[in-house]
Amino acid sequence: MDDGTNKLTDHAVPPEPRGFRAWLRRVENLSPEELMPPTLMARAGLAIVVPLILVQVISTYIFYDNHMYIVSRRMASGLAGDVAAVNDFVRDHPSDQDLAWITENAKKTMDLDVRVEKGARLAGPGVVTRSKEATDALEETLWDTLHNPFLVDMSSYRTAKQVSIFVQLPDGLLHILAPRARIFTSTTYVFVIWMTGSSLLLFGGAAVFLRSQVQSVRRLAQAADEFGKGREVPDFPPEGAFEVRQVARAFNIMRNRIRRQLAQRMEMLAGVSHDLRTPLTRMKLQLAMMGGAAPEDITAMRDDLGEMERMLDAYLAFARGEGTEDAVASDLTGLLETVVARFRREGAEIALNADNLPMGVKLKPLAFERVLGNLIGNAIRHGNSVDVGARRIARLIEITVDDDGPGIPADKREEVFRAFHRLEPSRNPRTGGIGLGLTVARDIIRGMGGDIALGDSPRGGLRATVTIPI
Repeated sequence: MDDGTNKLTDHAVPPEPRGFRAWLRRVENLSPEELMPPTLMARAGLAIVVPLILVQVISTYIFYDNHMYIVSRRMASGLAGDVAAVNDFVRDHPSDQDLAWITENAKKTMDLDVRVEKGARLAGPGVVTRSKEATDALEETLWDTLHNPFLVDMSSYRTAKQVSIFVQLPDGLLHILAPRARIFTSTTYVFVIWMTGSSLLLFGGAAVFLRSQVQSVRRLAQAADEFGKGREVPDFPPEGAFEVRQVARAFNIMRNRIRRQLAQRMEMLAGVSHDLRTPLTRMKLQLAMMGGAAPEDITAMRDDLGEMERMLDAYLAFARGEGTEDAVASDLTGLLETVVARFRREGAEIALNADNLPMGVKLKPLAFERVLGNLIGNAIRHGNSVDVGARRIARLIEITVDDDGPGIPADKREEVFRAFHRLEPSRNPRTGGIGLGLTVARDIIRGMGGDIALGDSPRGGLRATVTIPI
């Protein structure tokens, strides 16, 4: 009876690959840009290292395939010729007197130690009896010159720096000790040391040079970041490569243009503020001197003038963006306590948790107080109690303002940051102002390099999160 078990087994999801296969699958899904190292220093170093390695591999291949083969063959051929000559001498002159003379002359002229073992025979693995059994250049050349069974023993090659060669004679065994220098050349070590040393020297010099070039780019990036946070940045000195100097000059020109535009905007706003406040002041004086109007009319007109003045202040603050204040090292804990204390004096219920915050955080104190005041004021307006918390996360300071109010729907949270936009449709200032508070607050925080985001609060209402870099 088929209960469907086999079908489920046949369509089961295969297990995810692990280890090398998982890494290989991740690499296959990466784009060429993602495969490259992230930093300019690493990419420039890679551009030097890869060709360098290719050159070394090609040079090493050519060296070992041609030079070493030829040199090894010639050295083996020379040693094999001397061994063959000694073998012929010993075979043709077997007397003890002749053997003594051969041994002495072989030591003097060929640097070979010769011994003859009477009656001994070659046995065991490694004995070459045919040409096809030869495995290296020395054995091949020895067979070509001897045509007798022989054995090459390399066991004392590293310790005694000698090579033992045994050749089978008709009535004994010829034992020859050859120095390692007869079949080995130090060219290999010299070549490897030269290639490795020159490569390390080249890469070290290139790394120092690249570091100095990349350092200019890093300083330029730091200056641009500081300027973007509204902090005072001196003239950046053009240095490094031509392209880096060109970017530095463009940055200085851009910064000066932005400063001039900000100064001109401040001058224009100051003039507008003066021109608009003057008629408002005259209207207040005229209102104060009016004696025939009904008291309720005068009160309404005063409220209208006050609202016009508050709107004017809000518009000017939004356009100005607190751009005239410089960022200074500030006591963040003290700023939070000052703002919270002001609201507590007005009867608000606020809990503050801001322990172990770093000292000397660079920010604009007045503008930052205004942001905190705006966020806490909104929380108090829509909730009964407020929690304010602050903590350090790596290179950021995170400040949260939680309330127990109705909150804001998730799809409406970005809309409240738009200028002059209010979720509450009326224009009554007592129920939500004119729709510029959060816009100005985010503009100020982003001018310091941070941001403001809205989310769900653990208290059931809205959470406003402010992040600023240290």
